Amino acid sequence: MAGRPWVTPDEVRAYTEIESVQNRTDARLVLDITRAEQYVITYTHNTFEDYDTIPDPVKAAVIILAEAYAWNAYIATREMKSESFDDYSYTAESSAISIDDLDLAALLDEYVISQANCSVTMRMRRL
Repeated sequence: MAGRPWVTPDEVRAYTEIESVQNRTDARLVLDITRAEQYVITYTHNTFEDYDTIPDPVKAAVIILAEAYAWNAYIATREMKSESFDDYSYTAESSAISIDDLDLAALLDEYVISQANCSVTMRMRRL
């Protein structure tokens, strides 16, 4: 049985090229990893308890998600910078990473467990 956490903060730091994620504390990265693992469990309906080790695509998805969560948390704490000069103004902002744009389906679809929809389908035909 594969235990949690599935990845370590050092694995996230080794993957990322974002300096703010590399400088994040272990405690905060562990929280980001926990959120990423929960996203994967919810998406796949699979707790991976039957696996001896977590498959590499699942670990990759968790690392990518943890990086995105860490970056988004960093962006949320930054102040938006704006300046105005007479009739000219600008605003410098950083964009958050959208989880939908990470294309995790390619990594996780193989591990999705179908859930029953608990509905009845009734088909009627003419006699």
